Amino acid sequence: MIFKAIKSLLLVLSFSTFFISCDSKENSSQELKVFRYNEHYNVATLDPAFARNPPIIWPTNQLFNGLVQQDDSLNIKPDIAKSWEISDDTKTYTFNLRKNVWFHKHSQFANADSTRTVTAADFVYSFNRLKDPRVASPGSWVLSNVEHYKAVNDSTLVITLKKEFPAFLGLLAMRYCSVVPHEVVDYFGTEFRSNPVGTGPFKFKRWEESVKLVLRKNENYFEKDEDGIQLPYLEAIAITFLPDKQSEFLQFAQGNLDMLNSLDPSYKDELLTATGQLQEKYKENVNTITGPFLNTEYLGFFLSSNEDEVRSLALRKAVNLGFDRLKMIKYLRNGIGTPANAGFIPSGLPGFGTSGFEYDPVEARKLIEQYIKESGNTSPSITIGTNSQYLDICEYIQRELGKLGLLINIDVMPPSTLRQLKSTGKLDSFRASWIADYPDAENYLSLYYSKNFTPNGPNYTHFKSAEFDKLYEDSFKISDIEKRKVLYKRMDSILISKAPFVPLYYDQVIKFVHKNVTGLTANPQDFLVLKRVRKLPLD
Repeated sequence: MIFKAIKSLLLVLSFSTFFISCDSKENSSQELKVFRYNEHYNVATLDPAFARNPPIIWPTNQLFNGLVQQDDSLNIKPDIAKSWEISDDTKTYTFNLRKNVWFHKHSQFANADSTRTVTAADFVYSFNRLKDPRVASPGSWVLSNVEHYKAVNDSTLVITLKKEFPAFLGLLAMRYCSVVPHEVVDYFGTEFRSNPVGTGPFKFKRWEESVKLVLRKNENYFEKDEDGIQLPYLEAIAITFLPDKQSEFLQFAQGNLDMLNSLDPSYKDELLTATGQLQEKYKENVNTITGPFLNTEYLGFFLSSNEDEVRSLALRKAVNLGFDRLKMIKYLRNGIGTPANAGFIPSGLPGFGTSGFEYDPVEARKLIEQYIKESGNTSPSITIGTNSQYLDICEYIQRELGKLGLLINIDVMPPSTLRQLKSTGKLDSFRASWIADYPDAENYLSLYYSKNFTPNGPNYTHFKSAEFDKLYEDSFKISDIEKRKVLYKRMDSILISKAPFVPLYYDQVIKFVHKNVTGLTANPQDFLVLKRVRKLPLD
């Protein structure tokens, strides 16, 4: 206890000292041109064909562009494609490309300018590469519903789908679908991972793996702001790779980082109140940026399990009813997130809002007693597999359900082991997250489509319903989002009635930045966008 108190005091003193000194310290013009953040995990590659997780997506988002992009409200906006048309049968997309988008300069462009403009043929090359089994991109599935694509001319690209898919434009906004130049990729081969050349607002400068990554401003970037000023505003981005979150916090406190993107138990109470507000002593110097995050945290039940408790609908409903999600969010997450009292579709997506499970310990106890009476099993138990990051939440559920007569065992394992066992049906129950690959509720509902059973798809619970499957397939034929929303809610209602999962909370983006950082926003997919960020002198 004494050690923890001293440790906490040192954190407070370090943070306070920083802000006192910050007022008196002059910020050099150089510092104001560089945005600095830390990444806990090593970046494995800077090749967008392998941008499968945030540590890779964040830097590649600065380096590359695709046909379209998303704004903070998940609206599809032009990117390299300035406009597009969709055929009446919603299967053919015709994209009209800008003619002023230049690749980053590189010696492999054998001309005086060491660069060239992007053409439709470059997208054909990039898509072919994405699908190439020799490349083995984890994003190849993005084009699985594409029948063919062709460059009509330098500025016209046509993509035809095998069947209707209303969320297709959202797929194209993924970093997997970035355009890359064949000259550079063919030259470097697999080493393109550390020699990236794209069209983005920043270009690659230097990468010392596990130590530091530096990106510089792209002087030829095509986008401008509303006043006609060329983006980006910053001169550079510097990324460090400290694995320890407390060390990251101290670096932020000392002014060596401009953004803190995590909320770790070691310092969350130092920064936030129990209700998720910034502590009073930091309000003068730090801003919080928050917003919905398309991430549903949940417990899943493997319905093909040999364990009778897991197959029991009564017990699955009892778990859903037997703990207070609001209290869990308040005390274990400092108010960050929304209690998941609806279905699987998270807040922020069309289809959200189906009535789910509210806290009802009396009904939960009745369901447990019903199971005991019908099964003859007087000591029912369920084992939840989790990693250490979510142990506190699982222990909370364990305590609450234990009071009602259901024993919850917790099996803590490394994240990689958890992912492997979950995907191979080796866990009867598991803690999991589903972060949207693209902003459409179909992405969430696909986890319960019977043809997506693991290991060949993301249906980790092995849930199966003919009614659900039909609604899921019918939704692809409807382009009107309002009509699709009705089907999404019906599907979510079916899931709630069968309880193959326990939704815990819908996550929230939270970032801490110093007061002199402007233009940084939160978006529901937590894609870091830095092209409109500025750093202003501190008073």
